[in-house]
Amino acid sequence: MAGNITFSIIKPDAVANGHAGKILDHIIQAGYKVRALRLIHMTQGMAEGFYAVHRERPFFKDLVSYMCSGPCMPLVLEKADAVAGFRTLIGATDPAKADEGTIRKLYAQSIEANAVHGSDSDENALREARYFFAEIEEVRG
Repeated sequence: MAGNITFSIIKPDAVANGHAGKILDHIIQAGYKVRALRLIHMTQGMAEGFYAVHRERPFFKDLVSYMCSGPCMPLVLEKADAVAGFRTLIGATDPAKADEGTIRKLYAQSIEANAVHGSDSDENALREARYFFAEIEEVRG
């Protein structure tokens, strides 16, 4: 059975461009409940730890630098089948390929500055949520 939580980050480009509130409203209008939210400015260590799975990839340093470039908003969201539904809501990583009406189509600037992060599995959603919110418990429907 699919889990009821997912993790997201409203990324620095979206916060800097004044889109955080619009993105949050889009998420809420889609039926998600916000269970945790913070406005933070990631340190290099935080970003390196969160994206450690990509450490050997050529884009790692640029990704870390980007995620430290300004404030961002990690959040935990709840809804039935949360991960799959959220991936649909945010759209393709490349905003040029994202479906109309998705968050990335509406607010992303590029593949790199793509407005939001969304977990890709129930296991990663819980792990990622706990990286920023240690108190998060798994919620199952």
